[in-house]
Amino acid sequence: MTRGEAKARARAMRDIAAKMGERLSQGAALDRVARDAGHRDWNAMSATLTDGWTVPDRVTGRYLGQPFTAKVLEARTVRPGWTRLCLVLDKPVDAVQFESFSSLRHRVTGTVGPKGTSAEKTSDGTPHLLIDL
Repeated sequence: MTRGEAKARARAMRDIAAKMGERLSQGAALDRVARDAGHRDWNAMSATLTDGWTVPDRVTGRYLGQPFTAKVLEARTVRPGWTRLCLVLDKPVDAVQFESFSSLRHRVTGTVGPKGTSAEKTSDGTPHLLIDL
């Protein structure tokens, strides 16, 4: 869920409450959305959310240490704060570091968290996929 989706759910919750004659502040609605999603409150949930990426956003970042610019082909929330992205790169990047061998990637798919980095890392600790925020 993105921050925008959470706020939209809170607005819808307020509209439903108003139709039933109940007054619900935006803050209280956000806290209810957060609790429904398993968080303590809105502040805790908000820390895990991104503003999200959507098709056809343009992004920059690094894939296996190689810089890139790309267009978002697919973006799907897999769990709160984590988004599975399929990117079409403007210029292919070499996924291999050996000088005698090359494997160019034109498309990259990976799951990134709230900080724009993948959980998967190379042997030196660098995230496989890093999206600039």
